[in-house]
Amino acid sequence: MDVEILSRIQFAFTVSFHYIYPPLSIGLGVMLVVMEGMYLKTGKKIYETMTKFWIKIFALIFGIGVATGIVMEFEFGTNWATYSRYVGDIFGSALAAEGIFAFALESGFLGLLLFGWNRVSPKVHFFSTIMVALGSMFSAIWIVVANSWQQTPAGFHLVGHGMKVRAEVTDFWAMVFNPSSMDRLSHVLVGAFLAGSFLVLSVHAYYLLKNRHEEISKKAFKLALIVATISGLLQLVTGHNSADGVSKNQPAKLAAFEGHYDSLKVADMYLFGVVNQDKKTVSGLKIPGGLTFLLYQNFTTPVKGLNAFAVNDRPKQINAIFQVYHLMIAIGVTIIGLTLFAVFLWWRGKLFQYKWLMAIFSYSVLLPQLGNQMGWFSAEMGRQPWVVYGLLRTSDALSKAVRADQVLFSLILFTTVYVLLFALFIYLLNKKIKYGFSEAEPVPIIETIHDQTLN
Repeated sequence: MDVEILSRIQFAFTVSFHYIYPPLSIGLGVMLVVMEGMYLKTGKKIYETMTKFWIKIFALIFGIGVATGIVMEFEFGTNWATYSRYVGDIFGSALAAEGIFAFALESGFLGLLLFGWNRVSPKVHFFSTIMVALGSMFSAIWIVVANSWQQTPAGFHLVGHGMKVRAEVTDFWAMVFNPSSMDRLSHVLVGAFLAGSFLVLSVHAYYLLKNRHEEISKKAFKLALIVATISGLLQLVTGHNSADGVSKNQPAKLAAFEGHYDSLKVADMYLFGVVNQDKKTVSGLKIPGGLTFLLYQNFTTPVKGLNAFAVNDRPKQINAIFQVYHLMIAIGVTIIGLTLFAVFLWWRGKLFQYKWLMAIFSYSVLLPQLGNQMGWFSAEMGRQPWVVYGLLRTSDALSKAVRADQVLFSLILFTTVYVLLFALFIYLLNKKIKYGFSEAEPVPIIETIHDQTLN
């Protein structure tokens, strides 16, 4: 494999592994606000105990997330030097804003969240919980803004010539509110809410299966179910808005999502299928004209197809994009169906009567994780061959001095380290879950790792 393919695989691997944790910390931050809010509202000790337990889990996720995110910044300079020079002014603005408005806020109040239960008043501690949750969201805002600028560039001009050309910000707020940023941001945040709420659902469903902590688990499960149900329904809206924006700003990507080639025809919406790129056809179960209806509210308007674009200006792996996109949708529909069914049983007073349902929920934590990953794969693979849409090709964004064997060696090292790090994360998470609830003060993640080392 050449340098481009290996560099793309390396970055995809590191960012995909890192992205396990930010959605969990964002969604779990929201759940902590809900739990602690219930404690302040009701004064019931059970909500305090619940919150303290999940603060431990949040600390673990936050620590691993920070550690895994550092690598990507180095990859920008080592593997993607031309890209870094091209977008440096844009990314510099967004990442500086993240450091000022997000990371400083989140890390500044994290100490109170972890250590402040008996040192500050309940209202001050609740305020710190809100600030940590907001900080994690603000971090997502600036990262999504930077990535969305690559999808739909705005508020800039080009300076320099040849290999020295770079994008320079001319209007900061036009850069921030580029045509895709708000639609994509809402979609990402709701996906994070699902990740956090389903983690809570999964753990407490496990406890209920094992007949442990039943009272606290039933209350926590219901709180998480409310958040998950609302988020699942919101994802329908944000997903539609995002797809509508893609149809206007990146029509080649939307055509790849549905394997649509002919610009003179209406676009079908496939439930599942396989794309034959040689014959430019799709075989599968479809709703005739379904995509056209979603975009234009009729069944007669043609949708721009892949044949309208030069071969070098459209994605190559159409079937792969088609599959990950439809897998994302299938997972989203499954999440909505599962949560609505659970709400129906709750309304009937039978939510906790079925062990098989709790067994499903105990593994359901995988659903939003897979859905979030498939969503990003769809967005990034569908953008190809552009790393900055319509301006900078991925093949031109590489570092000129990096060899394929160097990238392969570093990829092997990263894989080894990340596998070990993931094993440590699962071990610590499993240990905390099996230990369960206690009235003791939450143990900070630093002490937890230290204890594991001694043992």
